[in-house]
Amino acid sequence: MRIGIYDPYLDDLGGGEKYMMTIAEVLSHKHEVSVFWDNKDDFDGLVQRFGLDMDRVKLTKNIFAAGFNFFDRLQVSKTYDVIIVLSDGSVPIVASKKMFLHIQQPLSYLSWLSWKERLKAARVTGIFYNSEFTKIYNEKLFSGIRSSVIYPPVVLHAKDVIKENVILHVGRFRVKNVAGIDDYKKQSVMIEAFKKMVDSGLVGDWKFVLAVSIKEADKDTFAKLQQFAEGYPIEFLINKTNDELWETYNKAKIYWHASGFGEDIEAHPEFAEHFGISTVEAMGAGAVPVVFNAGGQKEIVTEKKNGLLWNTLEELEVKTKLLIDDERFLLQLSEHAKQRAQDFSKDMFSSEILHLIEKE
Repeated sequence: MRIGIYDPYLDDLGGGEKYMMTIAEVLSHKHEVSVFWDNKDDFDGLVQRFGLDMDRVKLTKNIFAAGFNFFDRLQVSKTYDVIIVLSDGSVPIVASKKMFLHIQQPLSYLSWLSWKERLKAARVTGIFYNSEFTKIYNEKLFSGIRSSVIYPPVVLHAKDVIKENVILHVGRFRVKNVAGIDDYKKQSVMIEAFKKMVDSGLVGDWKFVLAVSIKEADKDTFAKLQQFAEGYPIEFLINKTNDELWETYNKAKIYWHASGFGEDIEAHPEFAEHFGISTVEAMGAGAVPVVFNAGGQKEIVTEKKNGLLWNTLEELEVKTKLLIDDERFLLQLSEHAKQRAQDFSKDMFSSEILHLIEKE
């Protein structure tokens, strides 16, 4: 089959882009796959960042770009058997035999689809989501269209190395002025929590490491975050490759995540973590997750079995200290975390994607 893939955010280095380009990689082993994008540097940067094998994937002119003629798009798309689009709720008009939408987050800002969007949605073959959390919030928008959940693939590069007293967080730094906080992933909240633990007499040479990807436009705001961490055992790893990140995953004992904290999740479910690839990666390396109790994180972590969930900053600190003080408990959760991470393998993802595209 001839398959085209479009991700409108390909210049971003987020989990959605890794997900979509892994689809391209997986399908390219059996089918002719093209990615619609005009900037090769964006594509090459993403391939390098996530260590993907894209030798069989073709980069082709973006038929979804604003300046591309609508009728030309129909003509080009007609030559494809399948087109897969990362969607924000909008439905493009294409003439391919099949069209699938992938949706990565709750679309709470869409209480309904316009009549025009509903007409376009009638041509959608199927929709697949990255978590049950995302699916539940969006199904009412696309009633009558077959939908499923295909969890993101997580390729583990765990090594048996000596663990260090490291609490790790991995995530994009993205400015999103929500609830008076200038970072979407709530890195400032976690820095404040760690500083409080240090000031309260944290025992041992523990340090907090934040591995973040940053876009040029956000660097000035990020500099303020770095200043906020000065004077404490807090380190920043900036725009590291996948291999470099795994060096840190393998050393870390504990993993922190705080997306959604301080938000009205019922009103804005999109502010919670939609799945949590970095959480699974950390678990695969044996780092025990201590993550905010919302969104897709609850589908990954089972309390006191393979990690810990928190609702307040006090809980974050107490549960983290419990792991620090009780090495046996930490090791027990670490082993179960490794086992849980295996449930999100690339082989499983490949099987489910191929079944969706070829059988639907």
